[in-house]
Amino acid sequence: MNANMLNNLHSYFDLPVYGLPQAKKSELLTQALCGLTEHHKNHCEEYKRILSAHQFGLNAIEKLEQIPFLPVRLFKDYELASVVKEDVFKVLTSSGTTSQKVSRIVLDRQTSAAQTKALVKIIQDFLGKDRLPMLILDHPGVIRNRQTFSARGAGILGLSTFGRDHTYALKDDSMAPDLELIRAFAEKHKGKRIFIFGFTFMVWKYFCEALKDDPLRPVFEDAVLIHSGGWKKLQDEAVSNEMFKQTLAQQFGIHSVHNFYGMVEQVGSIFMECEHGRLHAPVFADVLIRDAHNWSVLPIGQAGLIQVVSVLPTSYPGHSLLTEDVGEMIGIDDCPCGRKGNSFRVHGRIAKAEVRGCSDTHTQQ
Repeated sequence: MNANMLNNLHSYFDLPVYGLPQAKKSELLTQALCGLTEHHKNHCEEYKRILSAHQFGLNAIEKLEQIPFLPVRLFKDYELASVVKEDVFKVLTSSGTTSQKVSRIVLDRQTSAAQTKALVKIIQDFLGKDRLPMLILDHPGVIRNRQTFSARGAGILGLSTFGRDHTYALKDDSMAPDLELIRAFAEKHKGKRIFIFGFTFMVWKYFCEALKDDPLRPVFEDAVLIHSGGWKKLQDEAVSNEMFKQTLAQQFGIHSVHNFYGMVEQVGSIFMECEHGRLHAPVFADVLIRDAHNWSVLPIGQAGLIQVVSVLPTSYPGHSLLTEDVGEMIGIDDCPCGRKGNSFRVHGRIAKAEVRGCSDTHTQQ
């Protein structure tokens, strides 16, 4: 990557993570993503052939919606890279069962570092800058291989940066909650703010459901729970986002609960749910909602396929991806929480798409 593009990427970390009005943000992103498209065209032969096949010309780009996108499923069939093998730092894999293909995402040190910086900017906006005592609703075995992570392992390791006294709440052998350990953690940090993290279905099954009838389950006085992952299993059980939050509040006294939307195919760009239930795009990423029939960008209030864009992926052409998720734009620069830019919600996976939520494949870890 040339020096100008590298400086442009670094400049994003000096901007307020949710403070830029959408019009200005779109203008900056369009410029940066044009440069990234050119970069990947010059360094990834497969990506170059895709652009050529569609007779795509960079000179025609004037708006964010004109940036070309790849279907996210492409990464299940091809290992696309814009760096030479010697510069590969790590390879991330999406979660999958034995019958499913997984995505393989190539990172160099620069992209990995940018991913970490972006995550810090986003999470600190919700947790603050102090490292909090951290309860991880998973078992410790999930992060043992630090060279090839699943989405789940990468998520845990990335968010562990914001915690201290890391305590894994589940037992390695059975996935059962270690109630004695959880109670000891709660007692040790009584009166302090704590950080709890887990993947959505696992929080529900191995925390809420497993401890719902236990009179010794702990109550947390001041906890922030961040969770993510596929909602399909919870939807099958008729568990809504509202019910999920109500149960955590009633059973454990946890009132600050934030979901986030993201995927291993686009590193670092996670979209956090605010206090008002809206997902927000950070300054270095954005979403568009597209009509599945003609690919036009849909207005606020209309559901379509989610496209995600980010300035962070420099080691592979993942800067503009069409997902298999359905969502809708809720508003622009108007969220009651005060965060600027686009806000949106996710409805779920399109029909017949593979379930690849990282919490839906926990038995494979």
